[in-house]
Amino acid sequence: MVIPAIIMIIIFSYIPMWGILTAFQDYSPAKGFFGSGWVGFKHFKMFFNAPEFWQIMRNTIVISLLKLFIAFPAPIILALMLNEVKNAFFKRFVQTVSYLPHFISWVIVSGFVISLLSVDSGSVNILLQKLGIIDEPVHWLSIPDYFWGILISSGIWKEIGFGAIVYLAAITGVDPHMYEAASIDGAGRMRKLISITIPSIAPVIIIFLILQVGQILNAGFEEILLLTNQGQNVVLRPVAETIDTYVYRVGIENYRFSYATAAGLFKGVISVGMLVIANWIARKLGNSSLW
Repeated sequence: MVIPAIIMIIIFSYIPMWGILTAFQDYSPAKGFFGSGWVGFKHFKMFFNAPEFWQIMRNTIVISLLKLFIAFPAPIILALMLNEVKNAFFKRFVQTVSYLPHFISWVIVSGFVISLLSVDSGSVNILLQKLGIIDEPVHWLSIPDYFWGILISSGIWKEIGFGAIVYLAAITGVDPHMYEAASIDGAGRMRKLISITIPSIAPVIIIFLILQVGQILNAGFEEILLLTNQGQNVVLRPVAETIDTYVYRVGIENYRFSYATAAGLFKGVISVGMLVIANWIARKLGNSSLW
């Protein structure tokens, strides 16, 4: 049963790793791997000395941390809130409405966000004007100060429901006798939440937190590229350019394959290091870890 999955992993995950070698070459598609000259760490040095390096790192780390501290807890909070809802119909309705956006591609979601925030007929501008909060329509996607908020908000809206499913499943597995014993002892709903529910699902939260820390340099690609009009919105570039979009812009658009591979490999090495450190800390602090 697992053989097809193993074959797919080998074909799509391990064989492409052969391309990492281009980071250490002046790769030319005409010459191929064996004909291109080896240059050692030349492209890594060029990436570290690039004028935009620190700006890219700042954007990548800040966006990732915002996702870690704001977007990551959002599904947990939603799951805990839904667990307290006693009306089954309302609970299922909220679950359905909240997880449906997960199945919508970022192409549609970004178009939806751009339409909502447009100057001419955007619902956000119309609503804020009617409430008297703003006098003139605001071009939200042309002001860098708003971009991180828009990016994180749209990501939460898209994934909060689907993420909550995992935590709801974990909550369902909590022994109901623990709640009954707590009720006999006079514990209220908040005390049960703090003393039973959250500690019971803590191992699941820690596992997902470790994985999230391992993705610390994956600030996002599709959503950023689409919300910035495929990188053409140069006004947002100082706050929107991350390692992934930089690799795409430099590697694909400018045909600098070796340089882009070096930047991507740097991100991968840092991510693996963060994953190992997070797993080690989790293992030291408790019993939950990936390995």
